[in-house]
Amino acid sequence: MEKRILGQGGLEVSALGLGCMGLSFGYGPAEEHDRAVAFLRGAYERGVTFFDTAEAYGPGDNETLLGEALAPFRKEVVIATKFGFRNGRPADGLDSHPSRIRQVAEESLKRLRTDVIDLFYQHRVDPDVPMEDVAGAVKELIWEGKVRHFGLSEAGAGSIRKAHAVQPVAALQSEYSLWWREPEQEILPLLEELGIGFVPFSPLGKGFLTGKIDTATQFSDEDFRKRVPRFAPEALEANRALIAQLETIAAERQATPAQIALAWLLAQKPWIVPIPGTRSLTRLEENLGGAAHPLTSDERTAIDEALARIDVVGDRYPASLMALVGR
Repeated sequence: MEKRILGQGGLEVSALGLGCMGLSFGYGPAEEHDRAVAFLRGAYERGVTFFDTAEAYGPGDNETLLGEALAPFRKEVVIATKFGFRNGRPADGLDSHPSRIRQVAEESLKRLRTDVIDLFYQHRVDPDVPMEDVAGAVKELIWEGKVRHFGLSEAGAGSIRKAHAVQPVAALQSEYSLWWREPEQEILPLLEELGIGFVPFSPLGKGFLTGKIDTATQFSDEDFRKRVPRFAPEALEANRALIAQLETIAAERQATPAQIALAWLLAQKPWIVPIPGTRSLTRLEENLGGAAHPLTSDERTAIDEALARIDVVGDRYPASLMALVGR
């Protein structure tokens, strides 16, 4: 697979990474252990070298899974993980105090069966801890050889600048896709200015842009989409117009909607690395096909013009979680 560079420190990763949260957390019951291990190893065999996890996914379960699955080829892959929640549980609130950052790093190293974390993100900005202190704590871990690169997740422009001034930020991870384009307004220009890579999570709209979700779809109580306003029946019905346009474009390219959605992201900037998540090797192979459908500038313009006429309905998070975004 094509490789891309995140940040100015030379962090090389596959053009498409793998978001691993759903194997353990957030999308219903965790995947059966042996199947999950086989899936992760299958992703590597298909060219994926960038794997995304977090202490909060479990908590700790997802890191432990990746540590086992990726151990045979640890030196050939890049593992990104995150700190930032008290006790590793989002429901317990934020905690990015330097002592907690160090604690998470030490625990993550053990779970991941490694001696260094390739990319260490702050999961959400903590308003009670100065960003300079957060960046300084990660800088110390980099000096000690326990972390290679520093990242932020869902941070606003001010926080990104403050952090980058203390310790260069290799990557920002935030939601970005054909149905959530807010980063284009302020964040993408800032990242280009500072030389920071961008890692879009939910590049397929939490599954919606695959075209497989409609008003008949039933989400389990353990699937967080059941609480997301954008997945309410009335929003799904309204947003089908977006899928109809995407399906038309995909048919013209002999591709799937998911492949076009990922190809569109890859075409935005050479330093963008989407991390779609799945549990299925078949779906993974489909996603990787997005890198095989490069879009011309005319095709990108046509897609943008077609989709600009559609107003997406519904917030991307419940109100309580929106308060943690863009600080």
